[in-house]
Amino acid sequence: MQQHDAEHDVSADAAGDPAIGAGAAAIEDLAPSPRPGSHARMIRLASMATVAGAWEFVGRRTSPLFLSYPTAVVKAGAAMIASGELLAALASSLQTVVVGFFAAAAIGIVLGLLIGRYRAVDAATDWLINALYATPLVAVIPLVILWLGLGDLAKLFVVTILAVFPVLINTAAGVRNVPRTLIDVSTAFAASERQVFLKIILPAAVPYMMTGLRLGIGRAIIGMVVAEFFTAITGLGALIVKYGNRYDTAAMFVPILALMLLGILLTSLVRRAEEHFAPWRMADE
Repeated sequence: MQQHDAEHDVSADAAGDPAIGAGAAAIEDLAPSPRPGSHARMIRLASMATVAGAWEFVGRRTSPLFLSYPTAVVKAGAAMIASGELLAALASSLQTVVVGFFAAAAIGIVLGLLIGRYRAVDAATDWLINALYATPLVAVIPLVILWLGLGDLAKLFVVTILAVFPVLINTAAGVRNVPRTLIDVSTAFAASERQVFLKIILPAAVPYMMTGLRLGIGRAIIGMVVAEFFTAITGLGALIVKYGNRYDTAAMFVPILALMLLGILLTSLVRRAEEHFAPWRMADE
């Protein structure tokens, strides 16, 4: 009864005092808005249906040498799946991307931590990293093929060298952005270098690492396709070259769409890993 009277008094005060009423309205405005949820999914599905319908309409009225349409692409994809050609190419490309990406992640994180933490390592390697990062990958692929041949090793090297720089640069930036006061406090309490790395630097750099990994997975897929364009032996890139040379546009769109789906899937997996290792970053977003 007393609680009801208190609530009634507060409501009366808010009604009688414009300042209190304005403050209550401001507090209500600061309340978090509900998540879009199913509404966003409906908009996304409607957008996808619109794009597919427009593509079907335009594709049927365009020469098949220049553009196909979704129903023809689905038909060609079903034939390639039935023959096992698409699945074999997808497995080959996926293996190259996954192995190359994990190699790039390991190299990039280790070097990024060292470069960001120790100025001597940064001074010794910054010129080489800047030179390699600025060099167009296509310019060195013929040299890579000369060194490593046309097999999987050359493709792995291209994927790794292309994906390592986003991870390395973002990790180093994360280490440099650790507040200096935290390191000074840990030093004052006689923390060892190992403890500083594990307790302060590594947790603070995790969000930057995950950003680098998200960027790196896209670069890894690009490197895989570029390498397969030059080798043209196995993988989705080889299928694109094969059906492009045959002017079979519908079949050529199948590996292209498969690459899109592969990129979405791998990026989603990295995003899930980020939710696990850096949940506070997801809460901020």
